[in-house]
Amino acid sequence: MAVEEFSLIERYFKSSQASRNTSGLDVGIGDDAAILSPPAGQRLCVAVDTLVSGIHFPENTPACDIGYKALAVNLSDLAAMGASPYAFTLALTLPDTKEHWLQGFSEGLLTLAKEHQIALIGGDTTRGPLTISVQVLGLLPCQQGLLRSGAKVGDDIYVSGNIGDASLGLQIQQGKLIPATEGKHQQYLLSRLNRPTPRIALGQALLDLANSAIDVSDGLLVDLKHVLDASQVGARIKLEAIPLSPAYQACTDSQNVPSLHRYTQALEAGDDYELCFSAAKEKREQLKALKGHIPITRIGEIIKEKTLQCLDANGVEFDYDPRGFEHF
Repeated sequence: MAVEEFSLIERYFKSSQASRNTSGLDVGIGDDAAILSPPAGQRLCVAVDTLVSGIHFPENTPACDIGYKALAVNLSDLAAMGASPYAFTLALTLPDTKEHWLQGFSEGLLTLAKEHQIALIGGDTTRGPLTISVQVLGLLPCQQGLLRSGAKVGDDIYVSGNIGDASLGLQIQQGKLIPATEGKHQQYLLSRLNRPTPRIALGQALLDLANSAIDVSDGLLVDLKHVLDASQVGARIKLEAIPLSPAYQACTDSQNVPSLHRYTQALEAGDDYELCFSAAKEKREQLKALKGHIPITRIGEIIKEKTLQCLDANGVEFDYDPRGFEHF
């Protein structure tokens, strides 16, 4: 059954404001624009991402997962800046208005919104190929914020969580891969693809610890290269320090993937939405204490030479031209 535009907004999205933190929201959904009054001493941090069916997610992805991920990838950008989520808008382009799809999509979207206590404050709906654009607003204390341009020579390089899982999840979603232990690993890898964890708490904890940060969306090395370029430095990465999950290792073992390729494959994988950051060596003890709550792994160091070096298990550099997801 088709749903008329304003009925769609009223039924599936407007009620989301009722249970969210709407402090500072003077006017929300229902007018031509929202009106906000950010708290004193805070500044706004804004990010936007667009997901297109068949490009950013397989067409057979469940609607609830699409909704969840559409918000999650944007919250990941806020995490990389050290910002706390404040509110978001949604521009939704639909080929049709099927109620069961809208129900699932809104449930996934608003589940994550509720978890982070943020309100949907406006947006737009239109007809066309399935496309979702979410804009998030975050808050940062004045004079604070993590940037790509802050990495310093001698910094340690860290990454949160595990790398490469989402790429295997994508292969499963596309029917190209059957995991070694199908039930257990399949569900885990699919969840890493469809429901990434925005590292909001880590980003906020890093405000006083890290010198630079970025979220890993297009591939660890490709995204790290953005930091190196912005900071005018280089990096040396220990390949076998890259954190791989038991599911990733089991699946690559079952495919007889050589050890070295197992790591390079993970480094090129996109959609992990973990944080990669650099911090002074003097911060190691504080970061070690943080590791008890949030998984982080030290994988290398920032160097003066403007190169990206990858070292094998014997500490020998090998020729490697990192690839990642390309939008065009």
